[in-house]
Amino acid sequence: MTARSRVDALRARHDAAWRDPAAVAAHWHEAGTIEDGLTASRTRGRWWETLAATGVTLLVTREYEHLVLALRATRRGPEVTYLRLPHPSGIAFDAARGLLHVASTRNPNQVYDLAPVVPPANGHKVGTADRPLLPVRTRFLPGGLYLHDLAMIGGRLHANAVGQNAVVRLDDHGSFTRVWWPRAIDGARGPAFDRNYLQLNSIAAGRDVAHSFFSASTERRGRFRPGDPEFPVDRRGVIFSGRTREPVVRGLTRPHSARLRKGRLWVDNSGYGELGVVEDGHLTVVAKLPGWTRGLDFQGEVAFVGTSRVLPRFTQYAPGLDVATAICGVHAVDVASGRVLGSLTWPAGNQIFAVTCLPAGFTAGLPFAAGRRRDAARDRALFYGFAIGET
Repeated sequence: MTARSRVDALRARHDAAWRDPAAVAAHWHEAGTIEDGLTASRTRGRWWETLAATGVTLLVTREYEHLVLALRATRRGPEVTYLRLPHPSGIAFDAARGLLHVASTRNPNQVYDLAPVVPPANGHKVGTADRPLLPVRTRFLPGGLYLHDLAMIGGRLHANAVGQNAVVRLDDHGSFTRVWWPRAIDGARGPAFDRNYLQLNSIAAGRDVAHSFFSASTERRGRFRPGDPEFPVDRRGVIFSGRTREPVVRGLTRPHSARLRKGRLWVDNSGYGELGVVEDGHLTVVAKLPGWTRGLDFQGEVAFVGTSRVLPRFTQYAPGLDVATAICGVHAVDVASGRVLGSLTWPAGNQIFAVTCLPAGFTAGLPFAAGRRRDAARDRALFYGFAIGET
């Protein structure tokens, strides 16, 4: 090959690169592709009927598959849409500003801001859901934060900085401020922000930090750290009070997705596949589900709970599960009786992180329809001409 032909080949390759809007939006070359079967699902019970009755669009992050899904029941039938982002984890809905925040927990960490957009009125048939959510901004943050859950507290975006055993406020200009940490990491030389000791991984958001609660896999530093096969988990998990910085609940196993509902504290007791509510400082189990419980939100009298498979290297973290039968899915649970009203499961799915209910009027979903071949012309038109705001 001549020098000229090499230059021509490079020019052609570079000219073709970064033409897919999905890749550009996610800063990831492979975001425009999805493996066969990854979104294929099965239902049990009255899943879609229950979702229709609640009137929400349900957002689900499947972190290890780098996939965000939106589930919606319409008169035309079920609608499943998606967007690929690198290792998506926590979700927070900022209703006041009309934004959805999604944490992307790779190094560096990112937080994507998604907004419902108006498709272009340029004569091109876009054929997408009404007001799809598109990324309108992203901020980069140090990978050492190891962001997990996101929550709106007092109108401001907060996150678990698991890598620092702290809760941080994320500011619009891209910085972060530590606003809370458990008393257990205080020491003579100051708080231990240097590495992950506790797996402080979810936020039950109250009106301010003092009225919020935070779950962790252990209440104090020990010989082994989270991620080590020898890290003890059975009955070691806690929920900390924002006000006292001390545990108010003990005896949990890898608790996650702590949430406040009508003044009561709910949590996924992941290592036993349980959904429970805190009563007098103890967990009352409401439902036992077929997998590692993680992801929780409520609409009316229905709790939407995620279950995941257990990663092979972490089977010791799930002492209360039959890891061979754990499934990836979302379950609609009646909060009064604990009865599972319906389930949607993904046979090829792996790990769910967050489950969040959005008002149906806010958005119908994400830009790409699951189970359909992507229309390149339609995608280019949508990303080329979208507008933020009302029609």
